Amino acid sequence: MSYNVNKSEAEWREKLDANQFAVLREAATERAWTGELLDEHRAGLYSCAGCGAELFQSGTKFDSGCGWPSFYESVRPEAVELIEDTSHGMVRTEVRCAACGGHLGHVFPDGFGTPTGDRYCMNSLSLSFTPEAPGAAE
Repeated sequence: MSYNVNKSEAEWREKLDANQFAVLREAATERAWTGELLDEHRAGLYSCAGCGAELFQSGTKFDSGCGWPSFYESVRPEAVELIEDTSHGMVRTEVRCAACGGHLGHVFPDGFGTPTGDRYCMNSLSLSFTPEAPGAAE
């Protein structure tokens, strides 16, 4: 896939801290229950920490009990790229930012009780959060 945001490895290393680089550019996974956005409950927008592309609205976030921020859908289907992932002896669906190709996490069809039935299990390190301005939803 051709991405709108193309940077060299050196440019990504300059922009991201070591942990973000490992997740976004090398498909690492942060430890469960450690992400700073796991317990974020304010209204707002979750974007790619690598390129700033809008990915998830806070209204689609739910507590899945898995240890990572979970969402039941992206802001637009074209905001994310879904790729079959057969690493680690499993078959999963990897989720990448469609704008820069950054690894975000995986999506699973076990979001029981959600409108879509999906659970986008995302790494906090791959996301940035912008809270809604006070009174914006009124």
